[in-house]
Amino acid sequence: MITDTDWQLTRTFTSTSGDVRWDRLGQPGRPPVVLLHGTPFSSYVWRAVARSLARDREVFVWDMPGYGTSEKTEGQDVSLAAQGRVFTELLGHWGLTEPLVVAHDFGGAVALRAHLLHGVRYRALALVDPVALAPWGSPFFRLVREHADVFERLPPALHAALVGEYVTSASSLGLHPVVLDRLVEPWLDGAGQAAFYRQIAQADQRYTDEIQDCYAGIGIPTLVCWGEDDTWIPVAKGRELAALVPGAWFEPIADAGHLVQEDAPAQLTAALIAFLQQPL
Repeated sequence: MITDTDWQLTRTFTSTSGDVRWDRLGQPGRPPVVLLHGTPFSSYVWRAVARSLARDREVFVWDMPGYGTSEKTEGQDVSLAAQGRVFTELLGHWGLTEPLVVAHDFGGAVALRAHLLHGVRYRALALVDPVALAPWGSPFFRLVREHADVFERLPPALHAALVGEYVTSASSLGLHPVVLDRLVEPWLDGAGQAAFYRQIAQADQRYTDEIQDCYAGIGIPTLVCWGEDDTWIPVAKGRELAALVPGAWFEPIADAGHLVQEDAPAQLTAALIAFLQQPL
């Protein structure tokens, strides 16, 4: 398991939803791959996969506004609609017109919205346990969304314990303490605690409802990977999604929960490389 406390994003882009921290790995000019994280995570979850893909590709990583090391401010729009716009802006900033895109969890919805609503073109799309099909949101997630103002006022110690337990539940194998600390850390100070409940409060299924009927029109090579032990979004949703997208590959990942990048990074990387090496 790769803990890697040195993962840093060194560049900044000012988006319509605040400053976005990002970076690139690999040699410029090679085929570009963009990695999107989900919630409540950051680009840190992609560290092992990103470095493997960067051996023969140029890999772009970023923390969405309101997440990780990117800007977190009161009143910030961190909805899926906003993130889709920001991703579109960021691709323009990078000058990428047809990248390979790999997206996890909420990042999957962001990538799908950018493609289907904003006309962003991808060479291929790999979705890893994405938020894409109704209904979504665990009982805990819905409870927090309905009472975000109450949870935001939790004492720091209780908040830290809650976030730690929540993040831990995304892994079927259990997270290394260093990894758990790194994933939880952005949410622990005053701005982070408010941002944690803000992103849940703004999570609305209507943002996927308005694109779900469009999946049958996706005309690019698509891979759907899913942790077989995912308790956040059941693997049956993965099979359902793959059946909706014409010609999509479906790749179940054994012994992995929702955080496939942490539970089975080697298996996930192998599946992504095999997909990306296909004639696209």
